[in-house]
Amino acid sequence: MDAGLTLTTNMALVFALLAFTVVMLVLEWIRADLVALLVIVVIGITRLLPIEQLFDGFAGNAVISLIAVMIMGAGLDRTGVLNKAASFILRLAGGVESRVSLLINAMVGSLSAVIQSQALSALFLPVVSRISARTGLPLRRLLLPMACMILCGTNMTMISNSPLILLNDLIASANRNLPPGAQTIQTFSLFAIAPVGIPLLLGGLAYFALFTRRLLPGDEERQKVTPGRTETYFAETYGIDGEVFELTVTTDSPLVGMSVTEVEQLRGAPLILALKTGGEARLAPPGDQMIWVGSVLGVLGKREAVSDFANVQLCQVQARLRNFADLFNPARAGISEVVIPPNSTWIKKTVGDLRVRKTYAISVLAVNRGDQVFREDVRQVALRAGDTLVLHSFWRDLAQTAESRDFVVVTDYPKEEHRPSKIWHATAFFGLAMGLGLFTDIRLSIAMLVGALGMLLSGVLDMDEAYGAINWKTIFTLACLIPLGWAMDSTGAAAWLAQEVLKYLGEWPQWGLQAVVAILSLLFAQVVSNVGATVMMVPMAINVALVSGGNPAIYALIVAISTSNVFLIPSANPVIMIVSGPGGYRSRDFLRVGIPLTLLMLVIMLASVNLVFRR
Repeated sequence: MDAGLTLTTNMALVFALLAFTVVMLVLEWIRADLVALLVIVVIGITRLLPIEQLFDGFAGNAVISLIAVMIMGAGLDRTGVLNKAASFILRLAGGVESRVSLLINAMVGSLSAVIQSQALSALFLPVVSRISARTGLPLRRLLLPMACMILCGTNMTMISNSPLILLNDLIASANRNLPPGAQTIQTFSLFAIAPVGIPLLLGGLAYFALFTRRLLPGDEERQKVTPGRTETYFAETYGIDGEVFELTVTTDSPLVGMSVTEVEQLRGAPLILALKTGGEARLAPPGDQMIWVGSVLGVLGKREAVSDFANVQLCQVQARLRNFADLFNPARAGISEVVIPPNSTWIKKTVGDLRVRKTYAISVLAVNRGDQVFREDVRQVALRAGDTLVLHSFWRDLAQTAESRDFVVVTDYPKEEHRPSKIWHATAFFGLAMGLGLFTDIRLSIAMLVGALGMLLSGVLDMDEAYGAINWKTIFTLACLIPLGWAMDSTGAAAWLAQEVLKYLGEWPQWGLQAVVAILSLLFAQVVSNVGATVMMVPMAINVALVSGGNPAIYALIVAISTSNVFLIPSANPVIMIVSGPGGYRSRDFLRVGIPLTLLMLVIMLASVNLVFRR
């Protein structure tokens, strides 16, 4: 590396673009994928990279590997592998909380080595909810440890989270810009980092086995959520209680000529779950559907309140369900909880704008956000990532809508496993992909595509389901931000930044410099995406290693692992965000659990990488 690098115009442009990216990702004025698209366009206009390299990220090893892993994860879920996992945990644990928690944490930690972390958290959320419902164990003492262990387990392979998938591409970019005489930095094979990841996983398991009750205290002995007591749970949590009644609209009723939305806005109106007009009865009637003489409303509320409303509106009350008995059959329909994940298209849209009843035949009864529960005028609530929605619908409609991945269903509801007959096909092709990645010199992206293609050809998934399994926002963001890391290398911005850092830390020992790089990576990952933090920090970390005489591979790996293990702020990581609503966690819960765990992971990581990857 040249001594005494000076700041050039291109370096300044890269730093300005870097600062802009950080600010936009923190403030969320613009969507993350749109910010990434803007970054790649600016890089192209300013010629910070050759045009022929600009879109290589879309066809890069990292992006293709991630797409294939997402498809295989969907295939494993489609065949019921995770449902069998839930049954196995229940059978083995016998309802003992410490045993249940340890088995869940060990299982998700192990699976996260081979299934993409965000997908695994969404897939296991209903599994853990089912376990909680059947055993009565507090959900809040199961979900956050589960999410943290997913993040700990992702450090065992190169395919289960975006920073590690991206790492080899960033190392390859750094190799292209090494100074004369510098030794080429070795990339990592599929399981090369397992000796580092396994101690991290074991450390996390021990941490939660010893301290979960202290970290997440609760005065409840057993929660009242069992298959026969869901009404109690929704009544206590959301105030949604009472019985289902039928209200028949008479000739003199003021409801005649009103829309469903207008009726819901009346004082004392119960929840309207169904409507029969003429010979047609349906759940979740659209807000603009009109009510006429003889229409029958299926409503939920307390007997006294429903009777008072019926008297005022001149309706006949019928406690026995004559028109809606089939619609309200618990085997066909019921109340459920769902969580809005960070990649949902519903975010920033109001319930009314989404037209949930008309489009999906689903009624939104309440929205839970932290300590707030919105019951009145739910249609005006703009949704955010992590919100928990209470829905009423046919289970069939709920399952079909969940296919869009705009929400994750928390409630255990009656459903058939999609393709249990294909379970051996799914596991066989998944094992084949892992074997090719581990025991051959086939490129990782090709090995993963073999597994995904095998599942498609064997009927585990069809192509439309495969497209639906891919989180295109994550893919697009990753592919567009990769060139920013390349630009930091090719312009010399990373080398100049490393030079400036070492002016102040040049006398520090290697472990001290590594700790600084790890802490900076952690801090960046709290405020920007883990992908963004990795793109920013890996080039600088490699250059710090080159100047200080350290091992560049170690420094790069430290960055990727540090940006993966983000436990402090739920908005910083989709895995934590997904469980924040259903678990009812507050900011202090994340800090109480996350600060000691972060320090523990930091110490284990620094010790492990130096023992495993010595020069």
